[in-house]
Amino acid sequence: MNLLCPTDLTLAADVALSYSGHIAECSSGEVTLFHALSKKDAQGGGVDLKKAHTATLDQMASHGVKVSEVQREGAFMKEIIAESRNGYSMMVAGTHGVRGLRQEMLGSDMLNLVRMVAVPTLVVQVYSPRKVNMERILMPVAGHDDISPLLDAVCSVAKTCGSHVDVYQQLVEGQTTSNALLTNKVKMLDRLAKEGIKHAEVNEPVEKFYEGFVLRTIRHARNTGVDCIAIMAHASGEHKKIADKEKQELITNELGVPILCAV
Repeated sequence: MNLLCPTDLTLAADVALSYSGHIAECSSGEVTLFHALSKKDAQGGGVDLKKAHTATLDQMASHGVKVSEVQREGAFMKEIIAESRNGYSMMVAGTHGVRGLRQEMLGSDMLNLVRMVAVPTLVVQVYSPRKVNMERILMPVAGHDDISPLLDAVCSVAKTCGSHVDVYQQLVEGQTTSNALLTNKVKMLDRLAKEGIKHAEVNEPVEKFYEGFVLRTIRHARNTGVDCIAIMAHASGEHKKIADKEKQELITNELGVPILCAV
């Protein structure tokens, strides 16, 4: 698996590089460390990426993970999106909370970025575990018309890292589950079984006093030792503004649980 890891030379990017190295090692893949240069830095011949990531790059080298560097002048988001089209399997990116990546990233730009790149993105944070572990993936049941990108991304990571996948659904008291959710849950379980991936169906009862999807999901992740939560990057259904808010809250969750975003 060849991975793209954009860096803005911060600790969050270094955490992303650690995750890139782990996945690349598990898959006998390679990592491209990408940096978009300002005009001034480009005129100066680029920046020293190794200086910002010395310890992590040394650790990756000791594990036999090949890392190449790409530096190119241009706007950060625009150049990342362009680079993502160059044959990668996945991108791993670090975010600094709701402000996203430091270079020219404001508000919900991280969510916008993962929706525009050509590959799935694993989003991590400064306080995501530095000891990388991808043993348990939580995949909430999604209501999208086409969940194949999510299934492809989850199966790829799970098979690479030997992960167990929980197909997770919150069942609200007094409400019936939509046909779309029921259909997609069956698709998820069938695909995981077909791929030979360890998995389980997890249904969490929710009382009428509903705290919110994100809060309950993160609490469940904390209580069950989840290492990654997998979602569709784009919203579905009629309430897209609410869904967008929930996805941003997941990406910047207080536990730093990595979020795998499929497109």
